[in-house]
Amino acid sequence: MRAEKQYLISEVESHLKKSDYVILANFSKVTVSDVAELRNSLAAENAEFHVVKNSSLRVAAKALGLPEFDAAALAGPTAILVGGKNPAAVAKILKKFFETKQKLEVKVGVLEKKIFSAKDIATIADLPPFDALRAQFLSLLTSNAAAFVRVLDAKVKKEQPAA
Repeated sequence: MRAEKQYLISEVESHLKKSDYVILANFSKVTVSDVAELRNSLAAENAEFHVVKNSSLRVAAKALGLPEFDAAALAGPTAILVGGKNPAAVAKILKKFFETKQKLEVKVGVLEKKIFSAKDIATIADLPPFDALRAQFLSLLTSNAAAFVRVLDAKVKKEQPAA
């Protein structure tokens, strides 16, 4: 393999190693100023936007044990979004960017070595933040426990004679 190709593949591998997710996007209609704006938005989540060659991405993903991308995912110009610890926040940024600019198109995403469609990525973007989900779950647990205690208390009061 030529040195240039090996360098490109190793560069893509280093990007893919930055997180446990990767989102592939078609950037054909995006301008340089739009990319700069998107990169600034992604910086808040420690995520990065990189333009890569499809062949280098295919080889690097295979070397890292990621699932194989289908031909449609690697058709046309491809950019990858990686980095940070919160893929849902990155998906939200992408969705907001697409809604305002109507330019960037998500192809597929890989999360925990499973391929997700663009529709699945949009669904992830619609989820509330993790802290809100945690709070909702805890409120469900405490409300059910409190209701159970009230039922037991009512039963005890009903069985005790009035003093």
